[in-house]
This record gives sequence, structure tokens and C-alpha cells, in this order.
Amino acid sequence: MLDTKRKPVTVGEMLMEEFMEPLNITQIELAEKTGLPRKHINELCRNRRAITADTALILGRVFGNSADFWLNTQRRTDLWEAMNTPKRLSRIQRAKPIRKSYKLNHALTA
Repeated sequence: MLDTKRKPVTVGEMLMEEFMEPLNITQIELAEKTGLPRKHINELCRNRRAITADTALILGRVFGNSADFWLNTQRRTDLWEAMNTPKRLSRIQRAKPIRKSYKLNHALTA
């Protein structure tokens, strides 16, 4: 789990601050390089769209890193949001763990 009070860097922040700005490329140029629609790039930059496996593979190819890099960035943000949004956290905390004896008995009879 993600046990930090500090919000992790989002995909949009990472994309803009660590890749686009240093390389001096615009959203339009990135859209052309990736083959993704400009709206898609804009939504990623503004954190209005989550990274999918396909987009992670495309960004990894364009920037020379891995799809895992992009997916892990998204995963950290998603987990942090779930754990730090009261309504979502309340829903998560209502879930009840399955007893160990149930798991053991179930595994033996399966």
C-alpha cells in the first residue's frame, strides 16, 4: 500500500515537467509523435485522463522508457487518491477480510 500523506507525482506532471518541457515539445508535437489525438494528450497533461496499457506502451516507445514506468506512475496516483478520499476510503474500509480458516478449508476441498 501507499503509506504517504504527500500526493505522488501524477502522470500529467511527469509528462509535462520531466519530458515535454526539457525536450521543448508542445502537446501538438507530442500528439504527432505518438499518433494520439491532441485532445488525448491535453487530457493526460491536465490529469483528466488515466494512462492505459496502450498509451503507456506508446509513451514508452516515444520517450525510450518502459510502459511499466507510466503504469506505475498512474498506479501510485490511483492508490493515493483511493486512500485519501474520505468517501472512497470509507467504502474500502467496509470490506471484511476472509477468515484464514475459510481460505485453508476452501483450498483443501478445491
